[in-house]
Amino acid sequence: EVQLVESGGGSVQAGGSLRLSCTASGFTFDDSDMGWYRQAPGNECELVSSISSTGTTYYANSVKGRFTISQDNAENTLYLQMNSLKPEDTAVYYCAADPYRMGWVPGCPYEYTYWGQGTQVTVSS
Repeated sequence: EVQLVESGGGSVQAGGSLRLSCTASGFTFDDSDMGWYRQAPGNECELVSSISSTGTTYYANSVKGRFTISQDNAENTLYLQMNSLKPEDTAVYYCAADPYRMGWVPGCPYEYTYWGQGTQVTVSS
């Protein structure tokens, strides 16, 4: 059974930091592309950051320079370090796996990918 379990969300003041974790099981983690999406109320689900099976990273312009994605293949865990948080970062954050490495598309969830249940991040001004 495939599982993606996120943790690390919470409430923080603007300028603060959080680290999200996603522990994966049931598929070949280190052979999959991994990503973090987020969805704020009234907004579309958007790709925040991703890391390919070869280590290539991507960041949305809105988080570039503030967020860092990483993974520990020995622990099957994906991370998202979020610094200098802003109120507009408030959203539910979802961990996603693309085991077929087909490329990320807007919106979540979608076929041939795996998703966690989401973790809430709230940033107050």
